[in-house]
Amino acid sequence: IALSDRERPDARAAIARLQSLGVRPVVMLTGDRTAVAKAIGASVGVDEIRAELLPEDKIAAVRELLQKHHAIAMVGDGVNDAPALAMATVGVAMGRGGTDVALEAADVALMADDLGRIPFAVALARFARGVIRQNVFVSMGMVLLLIPLTLSGVVNTTLAVIMHEGSTVAVVLNGLRLLAWRDRGAPR
Repeated sequence: IALSDRERPDARAAIARLQSLGVRPVVMLTGDRTAVAKAIGASVGVDEIRAELLPEDKIAAVRELLQKHHAIAMVGDGVNDAPALAMATVGVAMGRGGTDVALEAADVALMADDLGRIPFAVALARFARGVIRQNVFVSMGMVLLLIPLTLSGVVNTTLAVIMHEGSTVAVVLNGLRLLAWRDRGAPR
């Protein structure tokens, strides 16, 4: 008689979406036996499998991946994952099924056990980074434009203040786009 874990039903789609976003390699770190890990890893489409890992082995694997790729995200839900979650660039704990230790060690806690939220978070973070860059460019550009124009007398102080406040409103409105964002690349 042999027993084995089964992959989560949403794992294949989540990994495929991460890979379509350019997140590579997707590495599975598990304490499961190698044969089980290989079967599940092949089923869900991960790029690399490391099995039969103790918590300290997961830390070593994260350290090695950090040296190779410079930034990594680690997703976990158990006590055995907590040290590796803390060491990763971004630790993501799976909420409902996650232990308190994993939730405390992680940088991000997903409050549902939906792996599809991970690619959603990656895509949203990339969109947010773009909006932030736009806002910094607009706000700093306006300041860099207004200082010499005001000091040289081309624009009076009242108009400069109005223009600056107008750019502030534009930055806020641009930031509000984040509230309406939807992951258009996600499978329906």
